[in-house]
Amino acid sequence: MVPSSSSTLSVLLVLLLSPFIVSHALQDRFLKCFSRNSESSFPFSTVLYTPKNSSFTSVLQSSAQNLRFIFPSVPKPEFIFTPLQESHIQAVVICSKQLGIHLRVRSGGHDFEGLSYVSEMETPFIVVDLAKLRSISVDIEHNSAWVQAGATNGELYYRISEKSKTHGFPSGTCPTVCMGGLISGGGYGSMLRKYGLAADNVFDVHIIDVHGRLLDRKSMGEDLFWAIRGGAGGSFGIVTAWKVKLVPVPSAVTVFTVTKTLEQGATKLLYRWQQIADQLDEDLFIRVQIQTANVSSHGKGTMTTSYNALFLGDANRLLQVMKHSFPELGLTRQDCIETNWINSTVYMAGLSNNTPPEFFLQRTNPDRAYFKGKSDYARKPIPEKALEGLWEKFFDVESPLVVFTPYGGMMSQISESQTPFPHRKGTKFMILYWSSWQDATENVAKHINWTRKVYSYMTPYVSKNPREAYANYRDLDLGMNRNSNTSFVEASAFGTNYFKDNFYRLVHVKTKVDPDNFFRHEQSIPPLSPHMR
Repeated sequence: MVPSSSSTLSVLLVLLLSPFIVSHALQDRFLKCFSRNSESSFPFSTVLYTPKNSSFTSVLQSSAQNLRFIFPSVPKPEFIFTPLQESHIQAVVICSKQLGIHLRVRSGGHDFEGLSYVSEMETPFIVVDLAKLRSISVDIEHNSAWVQAGATNGELYYRISEKSKTHGFPSGTCPTVCMGGLISGGGYGSMLRKYGLAADNVFDVHIIDVHGRLLDRKSMGEDLFWAIRGGAGGSFGIVTAWKVKLVPVPSAVTVFTVTKTLEQGATKLLYRWQQIADQLDEDLFIRVQIQTANVSSHGKGTMTTSYNALFLGDANRLLQVMKHSFPELGLTRQDCIETNWINSTVYMAGLSNNTPPEFFLQRTNPDRAYFKGKSDYARKPIPEKALEGLWEKFFDVESPLVVFTPYGGMMSQISESQTPFPHRKGTKFMILYWSSWQDATENVAKHINWTRKVYSYMTPYVSKNPREAYANYRDLDLGMNRNSNTSFVEASAFGTNYFKDNFYRLVHVKTKVDPDNFFRHEQSIPPLSPHMR
């Protein structure tokens, strides 16, 4: 029997409409469950955005820092939930678990692979966006601050500076990164040689676990407290706030940037920097930003190495330190800018000198782009010959960037196992490889392949067994979980890159606090399968 055209049309309509029917039913069940489990009553239109909502796209893209993950072809959430208080997140967790809804959690959206707001692994999924949880309470008397997960580096720096000119916090140089994800993966900045990571300076935390309970350090226990300070986000629960330790900073600090081209001896100078960068005075942080300059349409040009620095002291003492430790740079008094700590954070963020710190309160990132990044750790200097080979690869794409970030100082004094972040003693510097572009029609593969090619080239010169990587610089090239039934063996491929032997303790904590793997993503920590427990 041949089906009639009307019955064929009916089947086709059902097939076409079924995703919308399922989506609407999912939202309806979620809202009913949320109403039952939420303590407060309020209009859902203020916290829930569906694709039918005119604000959905703007909310989704509001903190999507890697524009690669807002292409139309990239999977989109069923809806975005923007909680106003911690109890809302508790209800979201309870209902998502009851209804079998997969969720992603976003604080600032800087995830290199978009894992906080995109799921390639499974659909449907929802996004819990913490942007409205951004309160900051600074307590100068006790050298501490409570900062919610959706607050940015810049907001925290500004609020500290309102209360004191001689307190700071050792967090990142990018002002729009939010505290939820940053501290979860470690969080480093220009004071890491003096005070370590952001995660090394945490007293307490609020987290919502898989049961929807709001826990602090005392109620969660030291194992979970250990895991969430460097074990990266999205595996153990939803961090809503951190209690951080404020650190002393001098009333006068000094910043400088000195740039050298190949013609000015950049290669030899960079080799010298590698020998001494981790041995310098711990008050001195000098990173090196490497990029192309004066590139013609024929691909000809030069390389620049920019020595971008913060010194926790005045210019006169800095010049004495540099004369003794790194005279080859040729630093002069004219290169030095004496300022206060809050203005130094503006400078180290790469903003123009006349940018007021109030800019941080705008939460806007003027440098959003399409990008691919990868990371490495070096335990010995890269030979000059190898650097020359690296320079040759820089002219294959338009805006390549490599950054060397020095370690040593406090980073060498903290044990590899004190937090999940293991890149400590013996690490001379971290390397970031970065290719970015602004045009959506650009050849994406060309840029991604460039980072892979450079990463491959660098293999002989970086850490080995495992080849270490920074968990906050997510890189799916290292491996990924394929579905909700994550494999311990598969996950150990990337897990040991990020955490070395700490990965195995993280797995045990995960098995204890989230045995059914509710909190998961493409590179989350897996629980042990039942037969391995």
